[in-house]
Parts: sequence; C-alpha cells; structure tokens
Amino acid sequence: MATPSKANILIIEGKRSDRPSFMGGLMKKGFQVQSVASGNAALAQVLQFSPHLVILDAASLRTSGKRICRSLRQHAPGVPIVVIQDAQADPLDPAEADVSLMLPFTLQKLLNRIKPFLPVVQKNVMQVGPFQLDPEQRWVRCNDKQALLTPRLVTLLRVLMEHCGEVIERETLFCQVWDTEYTGDTRTLDVHISWLRQALEEDPRHPHYIKTVRGLGYRLDVDDHKSEQNGQGA
Repeated sequence: MATPSKANILIIEGKRSDRPSFMGGLMKKGFQVQSVASGNAALAQVLQFSPHLVILDAASLRTSGKRICRSLRQHAPGVPIVVIQDAQADPLDPAEADVSLMLPFTLQKLLNRIKPFLPVVQKNVMQVGPFQLDPEQRWVRCNDKQALLTPRLVTLLRVLMEHCGEVIERETLFCQVWDTEYTGDTRTLDVHISWLRQALEEDPRHPHYIKTVRGLGYRLDVDDHKSEQNGQGA
C-alpha cells in the first residue's frame, strides 16, 4: 500500500493581486515548499533545495514559461515540471513540461495532477544507496532521475541490487534474468545493461553505478552496499 511521503516542491511565481498563490495550500497539505520569483532564482534553488517537483506559475509571471522550462530541463533533467497557464495560452510541448494546467482550477486538481510525480513510501520498494525500485509498479528512482522499466530491466536491476558490490559473472547474470540454462549468446545482456545505464546514469558512457568488470561481468557500485526496505530505516 502506498502512502504519501514528504516531498520538496519548488514554486516559481510572481505576485498577482487578482488570485491567491497555491503555496499556502500545498504547505497545509504537508509539503516542503520553497518559492522563487524568477527562472534564474529557480536554477540556483534547484541545486540547494533538491525539489522532487517544480511548479512554474507562468500565468503569474505573464510569460509562456517555455524559456524557463528549457533551462530547467537542461540543468535538472530528472525533475518533473508542472506549468500553470492562462486559459488563452498554448499548452507546452511534453518535452518542455510534464503537465500543463489551464486556469482556473482548484487546489485539489493540482494535487491530483502532481501526485504521480511525488515520492511514496511502499513496503515492497527495494532501496540500495540512491536506488529505489518498485518491482510491481516497475518504477525506479536514482538521485534526480526516475524511469519506468520493462519487466526484464526490473529483474536485471533487482539482481544487481541484491548483489550490490559483488561482481556477477555475465553467464550467471544472464541465467538469472532470462531464467535459462543456455548461455551461448549473452550479447542481449549487454544491450539491456546499456538501456539500464541510459535510464539511470548521468553519463551512460562513463557509468558511476553500473560497472563493467572486463573479462568477468557486471557490478553495481553505490556508497552504501546495504539493501533495505523503505519503512525500515530508509
């Protein structure tokens, strides 16, 4: 069962006398909220505050929000962006914002739209270092990156997490993930490792976590090698 976890939300908004800010309502719901008045201030705050979500109130800034969204995507690519726009504005491209909301709308609608992007506490979530994996829902988070994985990639990451810090030989890893005794061609394992790096590593060509041990296999390296379940010291 999933329950909401405390989340950090960064709001970029200007001051308008014709309508209230959503900041107060979000704080009453238990979120940790920081507010800034410009895109430049948001970039600086993203590094300090580490938000799980950015809400850009483009309507209050009397801007389309495109430039700010593009800048945020460049400097914080893993942070979801929700944009609030006036009714006459054109919705942003999905590459620029995860959600576009047209005024007017209620706080409850805002909560409903941001919920899928916020962290949750679930008993079946595996955690190793910065990795959080839900095998049933097939999502994974690592630092500021999050992704939905295929069932095969979930199994691959789960095995690596269960043996964190250990070198797993290619043939052994292949047998466990593909549930087979045949190891004549394990090139598909290399392809899946590449996909996993693309989903989770900041620089897939120079992976920090999913390491290749030449001549042997693969190893998951994190600062903390202890696997634990959320809710049990996570």
